[in-house]
Amino acid sequence: MKHKEKNTSLPADRYNNREISWLLFNQRVLEEARNKDNPLFERLRFLSISASNMDEFYSVRVAGLMEIAKQRNNMRNMRGETPSEQLKQIYHKTAIIMEDQQRIFAELNAELKKEGVTLVTCDDLTSDEKDYVGDLFENEIFPLLTPLAIDPAHPFPFIPHEGIALTFSLRSFEGVAAKDIIIPIPLSLKRFYRLPSDKIRFIAIEDIIARHSDRLFPKHAQIDIGMFKILRDTDIDIEEEAEDLVREFETALRKRNRGDIVRLKILKKMPPYLQAIIIDEYSLPGDAIIMVDQMVGLSSLQELIVKERHDLLFKPFSARMPARIRDYGGDIFKAVAANDFLVHHPYESFDSVVQFLQQAADDPDVVAIKFTLYRTSEDSPIVKALIEAAENGKNVTAIVELKARFDEAANIRQARALERAGAHVVFGFMKWKTHAKLATIIRREGAHLRTYTHIGTGNYHPQTAKIYTDISFFTANEALGRDAIKIFNFVTGYIPPQNLEKMSVSPITLKSKLLDLIQTEIKNARQGKPAFMVAKMNSLVDPEIIDALYYAARAGVHIYLNIRGICCLKPGVKGLSENIHVVSLVGRFLEHARMVVFANGGDYGSEQNKIFISSADWMPRNLDRRVESLVPIEDINVKKQIIEHIFPAYFTDNCNAWWLQNDGSYARKR
Repeated sequence: MKHKEKNTSLPADRYNNREISWLLFNQRVLEEARNKDNPLFERLRFLSISASNMDEFYSVRVAGLMEIAKQRNNMRNMRGETPSEQLKQIYHKTAIIMEDQQRIFAELNAELKKEGVTLVTCDDLTSDEKDYVGDLFENEIFPLLTPLAIDPAHPFPFIPHEGIALTFSLRSFEGVAAKDIIIPIPLSLKRFYRLPSDKIRFIAIEDIIARHSDRLFPKHAQIDIGMFKILRDTDIDIEEEAEDLVREFETALRKRNRGDIVRLKILKKMPPYLQAIIIDEYSLPGDAIIMVDQMVGLSSLQELIVKERHDLLFKPFSARMPARIRDYGGDIFKAVAANDFLVHHPYESFDSVVQFLQQAADDPDVVAIKFTLYRTSEDSPIVKALIEAAENGKNVTAIVELKARFDEAANIRQARALERAGAHVVFGFMKWKTHAKLATIIRREGAHLRTYTHIGTGNYHPQTAKIYTDISFFTANEALGRDAIKIFNFVTGYIPPQNLEKMSVSPITLKSKLLDLIQTEIKNARQGKPAFMVAKMNSLVDPEIIDALYYAARAGVHIYLNIRGICCLKPGVKGLSENIHVVSLVGRFLEHARMVVFANGGDYGSEQNKIFISSADWMPRNLDRRVESLVPIEDINVKKQIIEHIFPAYFTDNCNAWWLQNDGSYARKR
């Protein structure tokens, strides 16, 4: 089927810049720190998240662009911009956001103080607190500190990724020339320490160290002090021909902290001559050096959030167990056998997924479990259930993705625990990440085997399932079960699946399936039939998909998109995308589910509508370089749940909604 027309009929400037679109998302996160409708500690958490997001953005996206630019590679993005041109835009926007972060921190710090939550300095300590901090320094901090001189006889000290360091300029009481010292703060130490008091009082580690500098530097006086933080390139290179993939990843992870420096943050009150020492050593472009007014390392602010101040937190949220499971007395196999059902996290409990695997581990009729593991918690009940199943003699196959960024080490540990229990552990493809969220349980029922399948839009992670909105779909549909097994065999045996009955899988058929579905809407619009699309995802970047949506909008297809983060499509452009509307929701929960409804010639809510859930965002990496799934929802009750309850809530929100404008900016819907 024809997927697109000649690109010459579309304007050259039809895409938003990917990196700037992401930065605008992080700016919306930061706005939640300013939003006084949120409790004060939650505003502090949003500020911390925005700072952590920015750190990751620099260590991944900016690092990549810097490396390409350094190689004088003028490879252009979908807008035709070179890496240097993109970096210029990024530096301008990030400077604005980071200045805003510092201002918001000052505002929040003042509000916290009014609420009795105080970040104190050494000058504010009571006599008892001084004694406590002295003991804390002597017993917990001092043994871990290593002052390092900066002079021609000593190499400049190494600071790891996300490392914070203090600089001291000292004068000897004995008349020896002044000397400069750097003290790297070990990553194992907390950033803030709570003081023993009826009140909520914290002190930063840098203030503790500065107060006790006489213990570090006997017979010396401080002249000046400063503080800085560095970020490094966290990309890891893996040799495709490695004989031992796990060992190769372990070696690469050890090198991660030693990547090239991509950003240097310096506390502005550091004296210029100390600044010059640091800046001269790292030889970074000026735009990669950030001076901050208030605090270095805002991502650590979550340490100030204490549970006893319930009034400063969101009201506790209790997820309910799905009614279907309750109706069958907690027997998930009976519940699934009765009919397909959908669980909407975090409103409905992730325990349903955990119980699914725990019940399988204990059930003597279950003979095999196949499972994908992209991210999970350190003490994962999911992994425990799989280990128990393997120890109970069941055939357990776990696809563990080693390339899940920043979770590589944890996944290696989980893989080894599973192997020790007797599970078959597979690490998937070298070039592609296995991002699909699938679990199949094969159970002997009478003379036949029956497959029960769980398909998710999010990770098998019990902690993030409490704060991410995601979809869990349980089914005993035989065709979906066969498709899921074919996808598992694809990843374990590298044999592309043939003749999938219902599901689509990237990087083989998923993108072409989406393009076919869009093309059907174009055809129906031209024939005067109802034609629309309603979709929810994290990011929309793929240019071929975006162009197909533009053609659909021109043909009269009405398109409603809920895209939390990056959106390179421009809605509302006259003659191009007037029929496209894009909203982003940023609030208490991280919007993470991927779903799409196609009219398929019927009005909204008609049985003709085609509905899918997916693990994939519409990005080149998901559609072309990952193993992802697109799964049709055919059960009439599940379709009704999505059409009548889930999607309307996402498009009628008037508290957390931001509408994307045709110039790439966002306006809050109130």
